[in-house]
Amino acid sequence: MGKHRDLIGILLIVIIAMFIPFLGSIAINYGFNYLQMGDWLKIISTFGWFLLIFGLELIIVFLYFKISNKITNDKIKNLKP
Repeated sequence: MGKHRDLIGILLIVIIAMFIPFLGSIAINYGFNYLQMGDWLKIISTFGWFLLIFGLELIIVFLYFKISNKITNDKIKNLKP
């Protein structure tokens, strides 16, 4: 169980580290006011969509490597005498 807890901790650190520059760039480009709740909701929903799209991209890359690895292993098995 320790491995999973470490992995979750690392992923949370990465997500927080991704949010800080994202927050800064959104604030600079669109001039959000940090004191208004509506602006925070816009920022959080935008970051949520970003994470969703990023997650889908990672799933596609993971599937690509799994499928290509399986195909390569099958080819290698056929080449062995």
